[in-house]
Amino acid sequence: MFFRTARAARRLSAAALVLPLAASALFAAGGSAAVAAPAAAPPTGPTAVVSLGDSYISGEAGRWKGNSLTNSGSRNGTDRAWVSGGSYDPARVYGTTAANGCHRSDSAEVATATGIADVAVNLACSGAVTDNVFRASNGGVALKGEAPQADRLAAVAASHRVKLIALSVGGNDLGFAGIIENCAYDFVLWGSYCHDDQQEAVNRKIDGVMAKVGKAVDEVRAVMTGAGYGSGDYRIVLQSYPSPIPRGAENRYTQSDWSRYNTGGCPFWNRDSDWARDSLVPQIADRLKAVAGAKGAQFLDLRDMLQGREVCAKASRQVTSSQAASPRTSEWARWIDNNSTQGLVQESMHPNHYGQLALGRCLTLIAAQPAGGGHSCRNTAGGDATGMYLTALP
Repeated sequence: MFFRTARAARRLSAAALVLPLAASALFAAGGSAAVAAPAAAPPTGPTAVVSLGDSYISGEAGRWKGNSLTNSGSRNGTDRAWVSGGSYDPARVYGTTAANGCHRSDSAEVATATGIADVAVNLACSGAVTDNVFRASNGGVALKGEAPQADRLAAVAASHRVKLIALSVGGNDLGFAGIIENCAYDFVLWGSYCHDDQQEAVNRKIDGVMAKVGKAVDEVRAVMTGAGYGSGDYRIVLQSYPSPIPRGAENRYTQSDWSRYNTGGCPFWNRDSDWARDSLVPQIADRLKAVAGAKGAQFLDLRDMLQGREVCAKASRQVTSSQAASPRTSEWARWIDNNSTQGLVQESMHPNHYGQLALGRCLTLIAAQPAGGGHSCRNTAGGDATGMYLTALP
């Protein structure tokens, strides 16, 4: 049961090295932008909705429509980067950011939300931490050849009338990649649990991380004030993270053999899965909600967004030659590729194309609500992105 292989170790080592939470679109190609001088009033148009932060909002894994064990051609229709034969072009999905790894997909949340603004501007980048959001003048750090995101927001705020800014950040500061790495190693190699040690590590970091998330909100407000905006001219939506793996009892593969790893791409023990789904993800969401409340931002709770659509969930299926890719039946998150032959490992454990369409619907729905407060966004079992709905939070 706890058979160890060098091949498994190599795969997981590769995942550990490159698995970040990851990171009409202005700046889709990257580049830097100067901070705009303070203005007397916000510009009159066109309007814009902007996303800032990490891979869960940049569009990481948008290449994939479900998961398939087929490693050739279109992978049973799941690989949107397939060109022909054995040729693949990730730029078909990630545009020019396929090259620098920011992975802003064409189905990213801000790109697929509707009715919010004239222009969608995706400044998020896979792998970003809070320091990559701050202004350079206040501790901000460039990432992958791009200036800090708040500095780039300043240029957008000067040329467009920004109505809404969606922010997803903090997961990389907490070390999600390391958590995934350790939990997968404990399943594949050691036959031990990860949740106790990992929970201790999160507890040590989380106060400092949430303080930096609060600073990121402050940085956004400083940029908008400098561009002449009043607090009522725009809104900030701070969002949490969904769990890409189901509870142990909701996993369609048993933990007593290698199917979770070799077939499902979800190498986690039941107890670790339950901890991630019912302790870690809610803990982070609750703390982000508190930050949003303290900073006057709107909160979008995504902890249940992938319920039943996670990797290996009983309520979803892998794509096969006889089971076509579908938002109603396929998984909405990218697996850990156990063959290391499909795409990039950094896409693992992120909402895929279907999941991103659902996120876009969540953003559309919360933008239609009055500013302030918070809402949870959930899916309708057996439905597609149109079945997403909001529930007001207390």
